[in-house]
Amino acid sequence: MVKLQRKVSSLLNSQVIQPEDSIGKIALLYGDEWAYWKKELLDFGFSMQDPVQELLLVDQWDEE
Repeated sequence: MVKLQRKVSSLLNSQVIQPEDSIGKIALLYGDEWAYWKKELLDFGFSMQDPVQELLLVDQWDEE
């Protein structure tokens, strides 16, 4: 998830997406990888309607 968080941060910095855009919007940018990332996000309690900025607020991921 840290990898996705870094990529999303980079997209924000380059203004490809905005902080208030929904997480689902990044699906268009990830193509074949999106199914994996979507499952991971849902497992962490995110919805595809949550704003991207919520993803960036996570300080630590409890990944096993």
